[in-house]
Amino acid sequence: MKVPGNMQGMMKQAQEMQRRLQEEIGNIRVEASAGGGMVTVKMDGHKKVLGVKIDPEVAGDIEMLQDMIVAALNEGYKKAEDEAQQKLGGMLGGMGLPPGLF
Repeated sequence: MKVPGNMQGMMKQAQEMQRRLQEEIGNIRVEASAGGGMVTVKMDGHKKVLGVKIDPEVAGDIEMLQDMIVAALNEGYKKAEDEAQQKLGGMLGGMGLPPGLF
């Protein structure tokens, strides 16, 4: 099935935009902490954990440490998601799409 030239160009443009968006999201870096900074996590825009820093004082209380790790990861996930959505909105804003579509 042959796609009309204009449609084919639009599809190529959309694919390029998607590639650039994924690259920009991958470049996002967020940091989140819990327990007043006793546990800190670093994540990228794809929500991949890049690092974890734990204050030695909290290492003795395993249950509290586990709770703080979960809280820091959840906060990092939220921050990464928020930044990715901002990038997406910025890139798609110039396309004239209806608000709330993405």
